Amino acid sequence: MSTLEAVLDRIDKDIDNSLERLFALLRIASISTDPAYKEQCRAAAAHVAADLESIGFKADIRPTAGHPVVVAKANGHAAAAAPRVLFYGHYDVQPVDPLDLWQSPPFEPRIETLPDGRKIIVARGACDDKGQAMTFIEACRAFKAVTGKLPLPITMMIEGEEECGSQHLFKFVRDNAAELKLDLALVCDTAMWDGETPSVTTSLRGLVYEDVKITCADRDLHSGVFGGAAQNPIRLLAKILSALHDDNGRVTLAGFYDGVKELPADIRADLKGLGLTAEKFLGQVGLKTSAGEKDRMLIEQITTRPTAEFNGIVGGYTGDGAKTVIPGQASAKVSFRLVGTQDPAKIRDAFRAFVRARLPADCRVEFGNFGLAPAVQLSFDNPALNKARAALAEEWGRKAVTVGAGGSIPIVDDFKRVLGMDSLLVGFALDDDRVHSPNEKFDLKCFHKGIRSWARILAALAG
Repeated sequence: MSTLEAVLDRIDKDIDNSLERLFALLRIASISTDPAYKEQCRAAAAHVAADLESIGFKADIRPTAGHPVVVAKANGHAAAAAPRVLFYGHYDVQPVDPLDLWQSPPFEPRIETLPDGRKIIVARGACDDKGQAMTFIEACRAFKAVTGKLPLPITMMIEGEEECGSQHLFKFVRDNAAELKLDLALVCDTAMWDGETPSVTTSLRGLVYEDVKITCADRDLHSGVFGGAAQNPIRLLAKILSALHDDNGRVTLAGFYDGVKELPADIRADLKGLGLTAEKFLGQVGLKTSAGEKDRMLIEQITTRPTAEFNGIVGGYTGDGAKTVIPGQASAKVSFRLVGTQDPAKIRDAFRAFVRARLPADCRVEFGNFGLAPAVQLSFDNPALNKARAALAEEWGRKAVTVGAGGSIPIVDDFKRVLGMDSLLVGFALDDDRVHSPNEKFDLKCFHKGIRSWARILAALAG
């Protein structure tokens, strides 16, 4: 039995223990965006650090102005040409609301069997990103158990603010650039093409996330007394937001499409050949018709085209029963996903100008920002890409596709610009994992084979 075969065998035999270790992390309610969960975030960081210490890493919990970052290092033994790698993941999770839509408590992980026979792990963070980060950690654990060492020199950086924009991680990376500048970054926070086909993500959309609050009257007003005369901020905000798209689904901000390039004909043909239809992609969430740009393929809409979306809107009375008021304020959270060389600061400024231009003179607006990150296009000529694709094909029995991702991982751009490192983005999420929604899940098969996949990738990179 080769070393790799022995490591894979260890992974298979230890899968129940791997699940228990994941469940222990999933039980920690590390919701980063809500200050009420500050201590749980610290607890999650401490848990991750202790777990990495248990397999020979020297782990530190590094403070930031927000939630702490776990940095852990371990020397590996490999050929001189093997890369020194930085693995990135995050221990924080999204809020769980609406809580009443969860079929079981979100921080009490469980295994469920779906009608099609698939076994799934259900909990907040099961997929994004605790389960995915643990696939890499468990692969390292298996190498240590079998060989007593890691196949590569590995540094891990596990942050606690990815779900609220990684606001303090950028400064952390810049301040510690000399320590973190290695040869290759590894990221496990992306998806497979489908349940049987692995993928390597080669582009990420950027992000601008804005909070907008409109104030009209200086208090909530009786709608019978003031209705018809007083400006209603909900109506005003809704009118402004609805004007952000035209009838063809294009965003109407001035200069929004500056820097958005057309895909090369061969790449567009490859995407078309994947055959992703609205019925197939949207059917799983109870929809059947795309709402995006009418002249674009669905796969372009979700991976290579920029978007504007409304993530929340609040105003007036939202409790049970009736309360006849015209609210004094209304607010919304608006996010833009960027591609190509779109400038996040220009998009932010264009949005704010768009709102102000439509505001009546006796109303006022306040803005807040939760994130500015450019889009990322990763190199196709990095030797690590081909090694990873070959390793994934060995594990899954199918060619690993290269495809852009619709989401954003803001720090990946800094890995390239600040640290000068290419990144290898391999993930095991599926479209039906309900990421950011109630009843988030992670397929048990994806967790198990994800661990095996990382073992193969590490062995391939080590040569």
